[in-house]
Amino acid sequence: MATVSDMITHKGSDVWVTHPDATIREALSLMKTRNIGAIPIMENDKVVGIFSERDFARHAIDVDCFDMNTPVRELMVHPVYFVDPGQKVEECMAVMTNKKLRHLPVLADGKLIGIISIGDVVKQLFDEKQETIDLLEHFLWVNMI
Repeated sequence: MATVSDMITHKGSDVWVTHPDATIREALSLMKTRNIGAIPIMENDKVVGIFSERDFARHAIDVDCFDMNTPVRELMVHPVYFVDPGQKVEECMAVMTNKKLRHLPVLADGKLIGIISIGDVVKQLFDEKQETIDLLEHFLWVNMI
């Protein structure tokens, strides 16, 4: 069974962050440039929130004249759920499903080292299942000869 560390190693540990006083426009611009769906919000070297495209869409629709210069702190989700590098992928899937989350920051010794998405988790679980299928097919093929 794969761990969060395995996923981070495979996908990379690049993480882009912003601060609570950044504007919604700045956060969305960074997310667009980096092709990411969510961004951790950092203050004093700590993750204090997370902001996603979904958060923007849900809040902007409720306001007639949404101000893109609104500080991201007003829309960020907090408290933030985290995972650590040693956790199993299945545990991440359970947290994401139970809490209805699409992104989880990864902390090691209190330091942000990555972020995983529901897509990363599903891909990892799919790859593991496919590997099992391939091994079983090979076993059956070898034993049929």
